[in-house]
Amino acid sequence: YWDIAADIYFPDDFNSEKKYPAIISAHPIGSCKEQTSGSVYGAALAKAGFIVIAFDASFQGSSGGEPRYLEDPTMRVKDFSIVVDYLTTLPYVDAGRIGVLGICGGGGYAINAAMTERRIKAIGTVTGANYGRLMREGFTAFNPIGALEAMAQQRTDEANGAKLRVDDLLPSSPEAALEAGLTEIDLFEATEYYRSPRGCAPNG
Repeated sequence: YWDIAADIYFPDDFNSEKKYPAIISAHPIGSCKEQTSGSVYGAALAKAGFIVIAFDASFQGSSGGEPRYLEDPTMRVKDFSIVVDYLTTLPYVDAGRIGVLGICGGGGYAINAAMTERRIKAIGTVTGANYGRLMREGFTAFNPIGALEAMAQQRTDEANGAKLRVDDLLPSSPEAALEAGLTEIDLFEATEYYRSPRGCAPNG
């Protein structure tokens, strides 16, 4: 296994002698803990009195795991249990009051994790997305068989020494999104946020 990197946000009046409800904040697909899950929702929920832990998914951000940038749905779901394990070791966390907040793809994974992780007592999502559906249907005209054939060829090429291929999840700018014909509102708004100074982060 590898390390899971995380940031913890504390209430303004934090007292280590008290017990607090905790919220696990899960980032969107292709994001990192310094973006929406931490700097936006983590900070706001801590001000509301919660201990909040925003973590980088396995293979992403500052967390470990190879290959880098892999979006592995099974591991994304398992990450929640690993973070719950950690929260139960903190003396100031009420282990009976752990919830999750998932943003975008993190929301889809949070729902899946809560199905079997009985230590999760509450769940919320912000624009929850089903990653499997996104990959099956795509944002635009999508050819699943063609995509599978291209992935198979890329794996063969990499096994035989070709350079690792890393594709950006989003266009480089809102203008590039429009030029490519990507008008789907969620994709366009994500591009506006993540490709701007307010949403850009080195590990995202």
